[in-house]
This record gives sequence, structure tokens and C-alpha cells, in this order.
Amino acid sequence: MKVALIGLGNMGLPMATNLLKAGHQVIGFDLNEAVLAAHRANGGETAPTIAQAVADVDAVVTMLPTGKHVADVCTGQGGILASISPRTKLIIDSSTIDVATAKSVGADAAEKGIEFLDAPVSGGTAGAAAGTLTFMVGGTEAGFAAAEPLLRGMGRAIIHAGPAGSGQVAKACNNMMLAINMIGVSEAFALAERLGLSRQKMFDIVAPSTGQSFALTGYCPVPGPVPTTPANRDYTPGFATKLMVKDLRLAQEAAEAGGAPTPLGAHTTRIFEAMLEDGHGDRDFSIIAQWLGAKFRSDLV
Repeated sequence: MKVALIGLGNMGLPMATNLLKAGHQVIGFDLNEAVLAAHRANGGETAPTIAQAVADVDAVVTMLPTGKHVADVCTGQGGILASISPRTKLIIDSSTIDVATAKSVGADAAEKGIEFLDAPVSGGTAGAAAGTLTFMVGGTEAGFAAAEPLLRGMGRAIIHAGPAGSGQVAKACNNMMLAINMIGVSEAFALAERLGLSRQKMFDIVAPSTGQSFALTGYCPVPGPVPTTPANRDYTPGFATKLMVKDLRLAQEAAEAGGAPTPLGAHTTRIFEAMLEDGHGDRDFSIIAQWLGAKFRSDLV
């Protein structure tokens, strides 16, 4: 397929690279010339404007920071919907944004006969580089069927979550759960250490026991037990704290809109916001273990 990929950041660039490896022609657009050069070095093409990038492609993939960026890029003057040719029938947005914007942009696309899928991902930069992302896809059955072969070039688990907006709902719930779990694992390590149990012994005992979780065995937040985690790279992300805070806030917005009680989600949001305020926004979110272990914060209890 001939694909335009808008947003060649930490996630978008490796996704574009994997599409190239899968045999697709990829035209990239980004405001950062350095990532455009990297994309060209990988064998991709670039365009100076969004309009030129999407002018004659089979599909468009976007990976952008916020819902406002997605709305502007998709529906604004010189944006995707104003610039695509009749050849384009599919837009896949893999950004993590609010449900309302995903549905609104999807409705605008549908008016033009375009399948718009909200398809946020799980797996972080490592999953993007390895092509092992999980895609949580919201949209029509027909749109999902058209997008699945393309998504297979970038991910391992491609799941149709339901109608428009469902992908963003799944992402909000997933990351809220991860953040809650990460705090629990971090508190347990801090408690164990203060009571004289080593990190390694704690890990060895809990990993095969009922306390096991991805936050423990797949993304262990303390140095040592799992050598591949950000904790062993001085908490270089990974998945930055500021991005987790963004996702937690989106989850709280969705919870409020849906009238769903999420007391742990709300409390977890406050804790990560406090860590963000302490200057850890650009560190991996698993630095919560170091932050909680270093000091007792009575205002967070």
C-alpha cells in the first residue's frame, strides 16, 4: 500500500520503519527535520506539507500528541480531509486522545465516505521498534477489515474493540490499570526493603505468586530483577511520566463523562501529578518506585 504517516516522533518513526520493512511505500510528514531525515535514511519518502503527504495515498496513519492536534491535522484547513484524493478510503489514528474527539473526527470523515479508526497502542517505544504493539481499534467492521493488514506490519495483537471511540476507551482503561498496578508494586518493594527483604528475593517470591503482574515481571520498577526495564537505565523512557499523567487525565475525563466511579484511578492520578510537579515528567513513569521509596508523602495518603 501507499501510506502517509503524519507524526514521526518516538512512536511514529519506528512504526513507519516497520511499514517500510513490510513492503509498504511510506510518505512521512513531521515538523522536525531531523526525524524526516531519519525516515528518508530508512528508505521512506517525505513531503513538505500534510496536504502533499496525503494527496495520493491508499491510507493515512497519524501518531500525534493530543486530541487538538488530531482534530487540527484531520479537519483543519490544509489538513487530511481537505486534501486527500478519492483514492484514500482509510484514516487510522494511533494517537492517545479523548473519546469525544475521536468520535467527532470519525463523524467528519464518515461524511466524506472515509473509514476513520481510533487505534491507540500499547507497548511503548520498545514495542514500536520491535513491531510488537497492541492496537486497540475502534470503528466499523469494514474499516477494521481494511486496516488489519496494514496494522499487522506494526503490531502483534490487533483487536477490534467496537464502534468509534472504543479504542480510546480501551486505552484509557488499560493505562489506568497499569498506573494503579505500578504504584502497588512500588509500595510493596519499598515496604519489603524497609523490613529487610532484598529486592531480588522479593521479586523471586512474588513473581510466581498471586501478587504477580506485568508491572512486576514485565516492567519491574526497581533496578536489578529485570535487566531490560527502564529502572536499569536510570529511568530513561520507555513511557514518560508526563505521558502517563496525560493518559490518566483522559481516563478521569472519560470516567466523569460516563458517570463511572474510579476512586483508585483518581487517587493514582493525583500521585502521578505530584511526581510530575517534582520534575520527573521526562523520566520513565516507573520512577514512581524511587520517588515513593525516597520519602513519605503524607499529603498523598
